[in-house]
Amino acid sequence: MFDHAGRIVSVAQKEHRHIHPRPGWVEHDPEEIWSNVQQVVHQALHDAGLQPRDLAALGIANQRETTIVWERESGRPVHQAINWQDTRTEGLLRQLAASPGADRTRELSGLPLASYFSGPKLRWLLDNVPGLRERAAAGDLLFGTMDSWLIWRMTGRHLTDVTNASRTLLMNLHTLAWDDELVELLGVPPGMLPEIRPSAEVYGEARGELAGVPIAAALGDQQAALFGQTCFDVGDAKCTYGTGSFMLLNTGQRPVRSERGLLTTVCARVGDEAPTYALEGSIAVTGSLVQWVRDNLELIGSAPEIETLARTVEDSGGCYFVPAFSGLYAPHWRSDARGVITGLTGYITKAHLARAVLEATAWQTREVLDAMTSDAGIELSTLRVDGGMTANNLLMQFLADVLNVGVVRPIVAENVSLGAAYAAGLAVGFWESREELRANWHIAAQWLPNMEPDRRDRGYRKWCKAVERSVGWLDEDDEV
Repeated sequence: MFDHAGRIVSVAQKEHRHIHPRPGWVEHDPEEIWSNVQQVVHQALHDAGLQPRDLAALGIANQRETTIVWERESGRPVHQAINWQDTRTEGLLRQLAASPGADRTRELSGLPLASYFSGPKLRWLLDNVPGLRERAAAGDLLFGTMDSWLIWRMTGRHLTDVTNASRTLLMNLHTLAWDDELVELLGVPPGMLPEIRPSAEVYGEARGELAGVPIAAALGDQQAALFGQTCFDVGDAKCTYGTGSFMLLNTGQRPVRSERGLLTTVCARVGDEAPTYALEGSIAVTGSLVQWVRDNLELIGSAPEIETLARTVEDSGGCYFVPAFSGLYAPHWRSDARGVITGLTGYITKAHLARAVLEATAWQTREVLDAMTSDAGIELSTLRVDGGMTANNLLMQFLADVLNVGVVRPIVAENVSLGAAYAAGLAVGFWESREELRANWHIAAQWLPNMEPDRRDRGYRKWCKAVERSVGWLDEDDEV
């Protein structure tokens, strides 16, 4: 919860389970998420000593590609939600790639055919859950991403916003409507798709715990972070460092088609205003690599300890870690890649590995930034950052060094939530303009580049060599 100055009034959070039924499969329980949402709402209000009537509006930010299908009448999910990281659709995508019109997905939607997006996950459910396609064709089932699921549970309306719709591989990036050609390519019954609405408007009043509160915004989490960072002008960019990392560059009211492996996506649409667009580079594994080192290798006891361990050495000792656990996302889009550690010698210790783990996040960001500046023709001078990994000062300095730009973190770290609140507040007049929001943004920390160009270039060349060794790992009949 935020006040008019954009300050945090109350925070409540609760983890939900990641379910791994098979290698490469990642699921969530939609009912568990709905229960957790109700619990944290109650906790946040209780901690602040507030009632729902004290809230001007509610905004939603969500994982954009996580896919849910539920019964229209009962609201019961027919399957676990398929998470954005899930790779089970790889075989399906190979079949779709050979279909007529498959080469037009980037032109129409701004996206490549990839397991990342929700449309192929929906198709997988229709093809693999007995009876689902027939029930969907009969109008008994609804599809949505997490925003749709929550809005439906709270209001009974079946809708999504343009930012989430732009991540389905089903929406036309130019008309902001479901595209008949894409819907046919993916074999989805149109009747199960939600209505596409602006990112900031009143969708209805909540029921239950937040009874009477207007639900006034929905944005995909990364677009919400861009909004929370007040990146409203062409050329503004941010990168959120969480489980994965996501860099977005505002390109204004024109969608820029990427020639270098980036995604073209919708930034936001506020009410009846023209939509704004962004180039996005999605990196699958950054913070989750630290968690993997903690939980699977047990080299550290907690995530913050990785910085302490990495600081005991001057560099990675020539060691590079490419964390392609579920393939490589931007700018490569290689689902056949798998993680590799290169440059190992007898000199390498766990401290060098820890440093290589952190440096992997910066090198992956460098790949995305190079593609972004080439596609958009815009040179960045500053990158705004947020997310849990920005508390790691060693990583943030190395990031500034390898990008050769200033890296800035704002006072409010919860920019995904803040962006959702800002959009909802604009929709109900709690804030009158974007200028008010800009006035709330303040720097908490800044890192400036301090690396010799030769060292930067040499390190990047080595990183690119390591990436080359990670691709082509899977055979066609391998389990993904």
